[in-house]
Amino acid sequence: MSESPATAALRVLLIDDDDGLRTALADSFAIAGIAVEPFADARAALAQLGVDFPGVVVSDIRMPRMDGHALAEAVAARDSELPVILMTGHGDIATAVAALKKGAWDFIAKPFAADHLIASVRRALEVRRLVLENRRLRVAAAEAETHYPLIGETPVMVRLRETIRQLADVDVDVLIEGETGTGKELVALLLHRWSHRRSRQFVAVDCAALPDAIADEALFGTRTQAGRIADADRGTLFLDEIDSMSPALQGKLLRVVEERELPQAGAAPRVVNLRVVAAAKTDLSAAAAEGRFRADLLYRLETVRLRIPPLRERRADVPLLFAWFLGEAAERFGRERPMIDAAVEARLVSDDWAGNVRELRNFAARVVLGVDGGATEAADQLPLSERVDRFEAAAIRATLERVRGDVGAAAAELQLPRRSLYDRMQRHGIEPAAFRPTARPPE
Repeated sequence: MSESPATAALRVLLIDDDDGLRTALADSFAIAGIAVEPFADARAALAQLGVDFPGVVVSDIRMPRMDGHALAEAVAARDSELPVILMTGHGDIATAVAALKKGAWDFIAKPFAADHLIASVRRALEVRRLVLENRRLRVAAAEAETHYPLIGETPVMVRLRETIRQLADVDVDVLIEGETGTGKELVALLLHRWSHRRSRQFVAVDCAALPDAIADEALFGTRTQAGRIADADRGTLFLDEIDSMSPALQGKLLRVVEERELPQAGAAPRVVNLRVVAAAKTDLSAAAAEGRFRADLLYRLETVRLRIPPLRERRADVPLLFAWFLGEAAERFGRERPMIDAAVEARLVSDDWAGNVRELRNFAARVVLGVDGGATEAADQLPLSERVDRFEAAAIRATLERVRGDVGAAAAELQLPRRSLYDRMQRHGIEPAAFRPTARPPE
């Protein structure tokens, strides 16, 4: 039976034929906030296991019918990355060591303190969570290729893709708003690719990169050479960073947008059949109100406005985007695709990604090349337990930030009992009050 970690909390399958010990250990796991399913028989437990089982296995070695050693081998045959922790008496230590060599996660020698076993289980659960998350992201990233470059599962991105598809074949001008690095040109490209103009040219003009001395000729052409606007005839003209265009050029562009006529020196205007898609990283309405942008040009450009949200407004899409970029970078550089570890994951959930998709893509490339100089590289030198602690603290802080310090909402989002979340916050020195609006200093 295969289960998804998105629909089932991580849990422990506990197998021991000693009724008393099994009951005591199950109680210890429950008190620690770890879901547990106890079994007296290994074969019955094995029937619950399959690829992507959301949890780990804890088993005694000496049991009738199927012992722990045989169980560990059977589990490894089904999923080699599913951790198995064996409990053993002193006489079985050699057997347990042999099982470790064959892939078992850990063994605990009896008698042992429950805290010792719980600590090992927590580490195994975190590793299992990372394995399942990497598997999920790889599948999701492969599926998301059909949505590239607008990868995302958040409602705002689903709506944006639907809107673009609806608009693509309608000949209306579009104004795209979004911060640097959000992918405005890619949205414009999709509007072109999904339209009836797809067989014609998509002409992209970076208005900010055009020097004033040549901008007029580059856009409108000369007596002997067509400009970029003429090149877009029967296709799509994309004007990026139009908010940086000079007032003089704005005036000449207005006629093109309004009349679909291109002025020509000493000759009648040339009629052009094009779609205009403009993009701005600043608020053009505010610029028009302040006299920095022509209001009449804005009115004609904004037949439809599309806003691309920054990554900080759709944090749930960050891991999926990163997974896609990770695969892209691995293929580009001819490297093995690395596994997303706890340190990288902590960066993904805690960073504001001011550079948006562009910054995230560059980070993925650095991770693939192993040259990232940030927290990830330093964290690689830490013991696994400390890496896990750092990730856990970062995840809790990021969640509290999103829910504005509401511990109940944070516990629900993290799928933790409230008491367990309070214990973890205390261990990491995290005060929920610091994330509530009233606790923040005025800006």
